[in-house]
Order: sequence, then C-alpha cells, then structure tokens
Amino acid sequence: MKEHGLYDPFFEHDSCGVGFVATINGQASHEIVDDGMTILRNLEHRGAIGGDLKTGDGAGMLTQIPHIFFGKECKKLGIDLPACGAYGVGMIFLPTIEAVRKKAKKLIEEAITVKDCRVLGWREVPIHPDCLGELARACMPAIHQVFLSSTSGLTEDSLERKLYVIRKCIERAASHEGFALEDLYCASFSNRTIVYKGMFVAPQFAAFYPDLADADFQSALALVHQRYSTNTMPSWYLAQPFRCMAHNGEINTLRGNINKMHARESTLSSELFGDEIKDLFPIILPGGSDSAMFDNVFELLELGGRALEHSMMMMIPEAFGPKYHISEDKRAFYEYHAAVLEPWDGPAAIAFTNGSKVGAALDRNGLRPARYVITKSGKIVLASEIGVLDIAAGDVVEKGRLAPGKMLLVDMQQGRVLSDNEIKATISRHKPYRRWLEKNKIELKGLFGLPGPVKVDAENLAIDQKIFGYTLEDVDMIITEMAENGQEPVGSMGNDAALAVLSEKPQMLYNYFKQMFAQVTNPPIDPYRENLVMSLMSFVGREGNLLDETPQHCLQLKLSHPVLSNDDMDKLRAIDTRGFTACVVSLLFDPAKGPQGLVAAIDSVRAEAESKVDAGCSLIILSDRGVDRGNAAIPALLAVSGVHHHLVRKGKRQLTGLVIETGEAREVMHFATLMGFGASAVNPYIAFEILARLKE
Repeated sequence: MKEHGLYDPFFEHDSCGVGFVATINGQASHEIVDDGMTILRNLEHRGAIGGDLKTGDGAGMLTQIPHIFFGKECKKLGIDLPACGAYGVGMIFLPTIEAVRKKAKKLIEEAITVKDCRVLGWREVPIHPDCLGELARACMPAIHQVFLSSTSGLTEDSLERKLYVIRKCIERAASHEGFALEDLYCASFSNRTIVYKGMFVAPQFAAFYPDLADADFQSALALVHQRYSTNTMPSWYLAQPFRCMAHNGEINTLRGNINKMHARESTLSSELFGDEIKDLFPIILPGGSDSAMFDNVFELLELGGRALEHSMMMMIPEAFGPKYHISEDKRAFYEYHAAVLEPWDGPAAIAFTNGSKVGAALDRNGLRPARYVITKSGKIVLASEIGVLDIAAGDVVEKGRLAPGKMLLVDMQQGRVLSDNEIKATISRHKPYRRWLEKNKIELKGLFGLPGPVKVDAENLAIDQKIFGYTLEDVDMIITEMAENGQEPVGSMGNDAALAVLSEKPQMLYNYFKQMFAQVTNPPIDPYRENLVMSLMSFVGREGNLLDETPQHCLQLKLSHPVLSNDDMDKLRAIDTRGFTACVVSLLFDPAKGPQGLVAAIDSVRAEAESKVDAGCSLIILSDRGVDRGNAAIPALLAVSGVHHHLVRKGKRQLTGLVIETGEAREVMHFATLMGFGASAVNPYIAFEILARLKE
C-alpha cells in the first residue's frame, strides 16, 4: 500500500504467533522442517484472514541452507554448487512481467559481480498458487532463487558479510531504478539460512512450496511466524520471518529509533567491512514494518562483530534499575550500552537465529507469551503457546516459560541450551564495563541533588506568565496539584474543547499533538510493574561508533531524571570535565520582524547549534530566558524539533545532547512532546518560579 489520502503506511504495527524447533546437537533432518510446519499450522488461530476467507496476513519459515536438496535440484539445472557454506542463496521476490523481471535480474547480477562474486545460476521456485486466496494471488510475485559464490575464496563468516553488503547494494540500486519493495525484495540472502514466506494462512504454506515436502530438505532448526497485524495492510514482503528474527509485538519507539540510526550512519566504521561500510546505507530500509526495521539493525550489530545474544541484549534490555535485583556486572553492561544504543521498546517476544545459534527473548514488561519444552530426544521447542507439537510426557526433560526480560539460547555448535543467567554472565563480563563506567560516566556530586531556593522576580513573574500563555487553570489545577500530590491531575469530565487545528483561539503548539502508540494490543501497565521495570534514566552527550566498544563510549552525562531544576541548569552551564562541555543557544528573536523574522531566527538557531557541535560541544542548552518587549521566544517545541531534525539530516545528532530551558513547559504533555521531538531534558523555570511564589 502506498501513501494516499489519510492512509500512511508508516503507522503500521503487528502482533502475531512465533516459534522455533531445533535439534540441540545441530543434526539436520527433514523431521525438523516437518515439525516447523506443524507448529505453524497449530498457530493458525494467531493469524489474520482476508475478506475472501482464504488470503492470509502472512506466514513463513526460516531454516538452514538445505545443502543436499539444493545440490540435487541445481544439478538438474546444470549448476555445480561448492561445499556447504561456500556459496550463498538469495530468495528473491521478483516482478511477474517478464521484461521487468529480466531488468531486475540484471540489476542483481551486476551487484553480485561488482563485489567480486559470481552468479552460479538461477532457479525458479516451484509453487502451487491454486491454494491461495484471490487477494494473495493478485499481488503474488515471481519467486526465484539465485546461487552465487565468491571469486576470492572467503571464509564462511566473511562470505556472509559479503552477501549482506551485496543485498544492501541490490536494495539501493532497486530503489534508484524505481522498483518498489513489492516488485523486488530479497527475503533472504545468505550462506547460512533461507526464508520461505508469503501471504498465507498457515495450512496453505506447505501446499504452496513443494520444496518443503522433499525428504532431502533438511535443517537443524525451523523458525516460524504466523502474522496477525492489528492495523497493517498484508503484503508478501512484510510476511515474517525476516533474515534474522521473527517478532510478536510492536516497537513503540520506532520513529526515534529510525532517526537515531539514520543520524549515526556518518560515524559508523568497522574493520570487518572496511570501505564497504558505506554500501550498507541506509541501514534501515524505508518501507519496512517495525519488525523489519528491528531486523535491519539487529543484523548490522551481529555481522558487525558482536555475538548474536549480545546484540539482542543491546536492543531489548531487561530492567536494571536500582530496585531490580541483578548482578552489578549485568547492571553495568546495560548502563554502559544505554550510552551506546537506545532500546527498541515495546511489547515483544522475539525468536532469533544466525544459523548456528537460535534463541528467544522477552521484553522487560513480559507482555507477550513464550513457552518452551526440552526433550530427552534432543529437541527444543519454543512458541507463543504450549502444545504446538505433540510431545510425550516421558520425553520431557524441562519445560517452562520465558520471564520478563529473560532470554534462552541454543548453541548448536556446542550442543547446549544456555539459560538466561549463563548467557548474560558471559556477555556482561566480555569487557570491563563496570570499570569503564566508574571511570568515565559524568555524575557530578550534587548535580541532580536537592534543589536550592528558587529566585523569583515577583515584579516580572506575572508578565512572564502572560507571555508564555499561563492561565489561572494552569496554576490552580495543574501546577499546584502536581506540587501537592506528586502526580498528574486526574479528572473525570469529558474534554469538549475544540481540536487545536479547528480552534479559533490561539493555541500552544503542544495542543496540536496526540499520544501515538499501539493501544489496540497493549495491556495497561499497572503502577507496581511500572515502578519496577521503567526508568527515566538516560545518558546525554557525544556518542561513539556503534560498531566499536571503548571506555569513551560512556563518557556522557548520566541524567537520573529528564526534568532539571534551576540549580541543575546553573551547574550544567559551568560543566567542563574531560572534554565534556555545555554551551547555550538563545531562542530569542525580534518580534517586530514578523513571521519572516521567526523563520530567519529558526534558521539561525539551527546553524548555530550545528556550529557548536562542530566545535565539540557535548551538550547544547536551548534557552528562551530573557524575553522582554523587544525579544520574543521561538516556541520551544518548534525550536527543539527544528534543531533535532536539522542535526539528524546532517548526520550529527548523535554528537550532542539537547536540553531545553523554557518558560512554556508545565504539563506532562509538554514534557512528553518536547522529549518526543528530540530534547534529552527540560528545565521549566517559570513553573518553578510560580511554585516558589505560591509557597510564599
């Protein structure tokens, strides 16, 4: 679906059924593939169905490369395959029109040969479309497999990275040539794994792909997914699994995650990729779902040199606040990585693999189910619910469920199932994260302690309140209420105020925005759980290269809370330690110059902020202090978002923190909106002055 009218494909989320089955010792067999299809059929009720009662929302399976099967099939086509692991297979969705398909194939072959690889041949994947619904058939792509090998004898791991680079080059070239994702899409492109997927209801899957019924199609793992999207248009390319994972849930922090990944591309470097790192951009492929974009970043972290489980711990951290009882090493790991990568947050149960390891992780709220069984015969089964495979009670060694924030991993090379404690104890001691934090994080003594008395200019306070749009209701029912009870005021009356965009009265910018999250499938968070698993802590400052780990990565300011007192701001202005400096950019402009004066002022603020970043400033304070008859303030939300997005476009946003010092903010909505559009912290100085005056 393209953007049209009020429909925007950006606002799409999914919630589904997910699972995997694997042999713990890594022994490949066709039985595992059969088991995978059985799991998929038993998760059918977790998938959606179209109006024709036959078109599914999406289903698929990820397996290891079935070398024996491909050897047999390629021989019929005159293709001579190298040893297992020495060649790659691309599962490609192509245009159905032959002339356009030839153009797409040529584009793919050129990308392969440019990167010192050779095309061994193409195979048209046998399919039985009669089992599909009318809607699925109408948009069904041509499905082909391309086989390729390196001309320079790369190792198995190096070839996998080379295939990743080639796939990214294909994606960029396809976009440049005008191919939409519906026309040309690499479902998988690897020497380890392959993905069969499409717009199916689960029982149609095996009937559509006869390859999967062949006894020579063998794998030691089968990772499956049955899609149920709450507000998403189905498509072939958005079916899961993706190349590394399958996801049940939503990513609610998606817009910020995308912007931050885009911004940090300018600082990415890696010895493993060398000069080819630029071929990977954009890391996040536009047009994907939240799960597809998660997969894009996850594969970068894993192929960039981190362990599979390490990458997952970075993207979906467990709760590690002071009220949570975890080891100090593990707490230090998560705190260090909070300065390296923001979490991809939202309810999630994720199954993931790189072909030799397969595992699953649950988000820290635990709002998606994941249950597992380990058998005496050496299998492990994990799925969104129990009973997806018939396993005799006498064959069960262990069964259980993933707890919130926990992980389970099968290392098929070691022939072991690793528990959450073993996984995280190993990874959290991989580097001296605790020592790095102690030496480098900036937590100046008393910086965010008890605030001192607030200086109030009683003569000008009433004027400032009018300038920044305060009403008696703001003071009496919001600010006073929050100060007395320590919480946002709660009311029971309906809101009959006109929408800001339709109102004839002047409105603050905050009123034009509404909360945005996947409310349909998210259970409410109770205050006890919220107190345990949620945190307002953040790291602010200049970020390092995402594909590296050094002590300097955590040389940032640790904020325990995003609302800063007036005392805090005085200390921040004076901060200068170990190269960490703060600078102030004024948001004032001459109101006599009218609308064009405001536009020019915003441009000037953006340019000044960029020059401060170039000069090495670690923290930029945007301040509207000093408003008077000749100096009006740029609306704080406009200023923050303008600077934030300008720095994102310039690839410099990750090089500084943004703090807003504004007289506007006084409601929870104001703080949430400012932080949603890029602020790391907010100082509502007029609100503090009002409280001090009220106290007097």
